[in-house]
Amino acid sequence: MRFLVDECTGPAVARWLCEQGHDVFSVFEEARGMEDDDVIQKAFDENWILVTNDKDFGEKVYRERRPHKGVILLRLENERTPNKIDVIRRLLEGYSEELADRFVVVTDTQVRFARA
Repeated sequence: MRFLVDECTGPAVARWLCEQGHDVFSVFEEARGMEDDDVIQKAFDENWILVTNDKDFGEKVYRERRPHKGVILLRLENERTPNKIDVIRRLLEGYSEELADRFVVVTDTQVRFARA
């Protein structure tokens, strides 16, 4: 799969996804300081699923009606890297076929596919 990992999600998550065989663009490592509008546009234009902790992307998708190829919004109590990786691992194990073109909110205990 193709993932664009937002700067706030961190380079370790991007590296882990890459190690799992995914195609990954890390904003932290490759375009630090990139504006949110540019992040969501790049993800759409280049067919990346955006992985982020930034709830502003919910506003971009739902209020501003920005197109996307999939958004995974991490809303975690524990924001430490090992927890992020564990949550993403579980998400991919259970839902990898359902992520494209969907807005997914992931917490420590549940996965919710938001209405389009």
